[in-house]
Amino acid sequence: MTRVHHGTARIELAMFPELPPRLFPPVVAERLQGVAAVDLASPLTEFRSSRSRARLREADILLTGWGSPRLDSAALEYAPKLRAVVHAAGTVKGHLSPDVFERGIQVSSAADANAVPVAEYTLAMILLAGKGVPALAREYRSVRADLNLIRRDLRIGNYRKTVGLVGASKIGRRVLALLRPFDFTVLLSDPYVEAADDLGATLVGLDELFAASDIVSIHAPATAETRGLVSASLLASMRDGATLINTARGSLVDERALLAELRTGRLSAVLDVTDPEIPPPGSPLWELPNLVLTPHVAGALGTELHRLGESAADEVLRALSGQPLKHPVDPAVLAITA
Repeated sequence: MTRVHHGTARIELAMFPELPPRLFPPVVAERLQGVAAVDLASPLTEFRSSRSRARLREADILLTGWGSPRLDSAALEYAPKLRAVVHAAGTVKGHLSPDVFERGIQVSSAADANAVPVAEYTLAMILLAGKGVPALAREYRSVRADLNLIRRDLRIGNYRKTVGLVGASKIGRRVLALLRPFDFTVLLSDPYVEAADDLGATLVGLDELFAASDIVSIHAPATAETRGLVSASLLASMRDGATLINTARGSLVDERALLAELRTGRLSAVLDVTDPEIPPPGSPLWELPNLVLTPHVAGALGTELHRLGESAADEVLRALSGQPLKHPVDPAVLAITA
């Protein structure tokens, strides 16, 4: 894809080189090329070289994604025309320094778009866990015979079960919305929420949520305060047979305490994230039968990347036309958001 010149505005990309064609299908690429000069084939992967700095000098919009280098005060010195950073992914914490906001540069994120597949994954895992599917699938594969389910006193099913959500983040709120059609009792714990009736949940403390829920799903941000939030005492308070789901960050869970509980067989877990992100080859997480371990698959992948690209392209067009951004990042709450 070559640089196309339309008008005087210039968009520069900063992300992994493989990402642009996956984020911006032809129809979206044409929209971007119709309003500005943009090179979708050669995104910036560093801001140090003279070539990169020359491109930064002309940039009106910086369109970032996974793999973007950090935009700090040193890089900003070479971006005098920059008026907006549009991130075609979730959080901007990792690649934008406070200098960006201090200079009055608008910042947008596709976190809303990325929340959609995470919420969908969470709903799917809640329903499967409540139905006992992971355990029954393992048992069926093992015995290769009739499990005589109808005559067994199985503690499974999603009717009138209690689901607890930790965190009313963008993802947490989407999960709450997706849970509305089901016959669940839904609890929510979030220190920044004063009432949850409008969200379809009952607001409770963290201790009560863990003790009362059949399934607990984590949607809180990773901060210094939330490291180890899911503690040994909270895990010990969970009901026998309960399931913990984590699609947030591995650092939120005391992994050693979770391992101890899982080894007893008393609890189950669904982990899409761990700490470290990929468990060591010898980690017991790979072998535990009551753990569903997935490779950080909940967020946007495959065709879902198009949703991120479309959201980002919409924001670029708003920024270039002087319209307010639909998904602005507020630096005042950035530290407490996922």
